Amino acid sequence: MLQALRTRVRTRLAQWAHRRALKNPRFGGLYFLLDGSFDREFSSVLHGRSAHASTAESPTSPARTDADAFTLRRNTHRIEKGLLMRPRRPVFALEYIEETVAAFATILPLETSDPDLILWAVDVLDEYFRVVDAVSPVDAAHETYRTARATFVRPDDPTRRIPYHRETAPLSIDIDELAALAHRRRSVRWFTDQAVPRDAIDRALEVALQSPSACNRQPYVFHIFDDPELVQAVGVIPMGTKGYAQNIPAIAVLVGRQRAYFNERDRHLIYIDGALAAMSFMYGLEVQGIASCPINWPDIANRETRMARLLGLATDERPVMLIAFGYPDPEGTVAFSQKKPLSKARTYNVAPGAS
Repeated sequence: MLQALRTRVRTRLAQWAHRRALKNPRFGGLYFLLDGSFDREFSSVLHGRSAHASTAESPTSPARTDADAFTLRRNTHRIEKGLLMRPRRPVFALEYIEETVAAFATILPLETSDPDLILWAVDVLDEYFRVVDAVSPVDAAHETYRTARATFVRPDDPTRRIPYHRETAPLSIDIDELAALAHRRRSVRWFTDQAVPRDAIDRALEVALQSPSACNRQPYVFHIFDDPELVQAVGVIPMGTKGYAQNIPAIAVLVGRQRAYFNERDRHLIYIDGALAAMSFMYGLEVQGIASCPINWPDIANRETRMARLLGLATDERPVMLIAFGYPDPEGTVAFSQKKPLSKARTYNVAPGAS
């Protein structure tokens, strides 16, 4: 009786807040507080910010290592953008250069560090300190960097990972061939039982990892499953696999990590960057004759809990989407899926608010 009364009161308050929020967005927070729909997103963002700022953690803890790696990756890219500016400023990155070299010094000696990230950071920081004017903040950061870099042994690799002039010669594929790839790739739900070679999966993932990402943070990980029992366990959790989950030979769960960001303003990037990588992954599969089907991930509490338990996800990690893939059954059909006409999907120079 009391619980029913509480539910009615909460519902009416939420309805009132909803009406007020349509006129004043500040009431939106109250509405969603009462409604609870965004509780999981709020939680993941807060835990992500906490993990990113976990200065109280041990320097070798996974949370601290992740935070420093994301900081180093972001700031190295920011410095790269400063290096390629035309004209290049004589002094830049003053507000974050000390943070950058501190992150570099922290993760450099760790066995868990990413050697490619370290090599990229070394090349970019070497170039930065070579060309920037010597001013007080830069000098202090340079000294910290020199001390840390003294322990770094560069591998036998002639490539310098700094801004470069990209190739401009025409590619061996043209727009018609790319359009043909896009038209051929359709969501396939019927597969053969032929196993997908892991080297083919990895080649497609290498394509995915070339996708653009805000400040190159790449805030995601692909959890790949090709064991039949695990594929079934994963495949039945989302709602979009009803009727064909038993036919999926391999599946990827794309998981975003909010710990990549220091501020909630970037909370959507796990979905944006993740979706860019997912599309590239599916194209990488398609050109190898491997079909795929993206699977929507619903924000439903019990399904989030099931997936988090199965994958062992941290509190800041959220599934973005799933991708079923395998060799297509030639007897299976795909939906026609009529796409929007171009005229409904783009405009040119339409800016009603422009003066």
